[in-house]
Amino acid sequence: MHKGTFTLSTSQHMHLVDITSEVQDLVMETGVNDGLCYLFNPHTTAGLTINEGADPDVRTDIIKGFKKIVPLDYPFKHMEGNSPSHIMASLMGASLTIMVSNNRLQLGTWQAIYFCEFDGPRTRKIHWSLLASD
Repeated sequence: MHKGTFTLSTSQHMHLVDITSEVQDLVMETGVNDGLCYLFNPHTTAGLTINEGADPDVRTDIIKGFKKIVPLDYPFKHMEGNSPSHIMASLMGASLTIMVSNNRLQLGTWQAIYFCEFDGPRTRKIHWSLLASD
């Protein structure tokens, strides 16, 4: 098993950051040919997802959709004022598992891995593990 942590900085309050190349680089560096890549986000106001990576408008639409589903101006009780961020993070989820084959992430043609920032800008961490089956 290989494991570690990498950091990233977000530049906007709500932002989907494509981390596919960073994760693929980790797979290549470890030399894991076949197995599983596990990603975990230890933050309560951010998430992880896999979605379309070809059209950047998809990221914009996801953020717009979340703003419609979770109203930013609702009178939530949480004192820090970031309840919408907590709700959005819960909807996205905190972890992903991706198959690895031939030293490559097994993503679909249009898929990308996104870190989903809902309370930025901030510096964030992603914990990762690669479990080899070979």
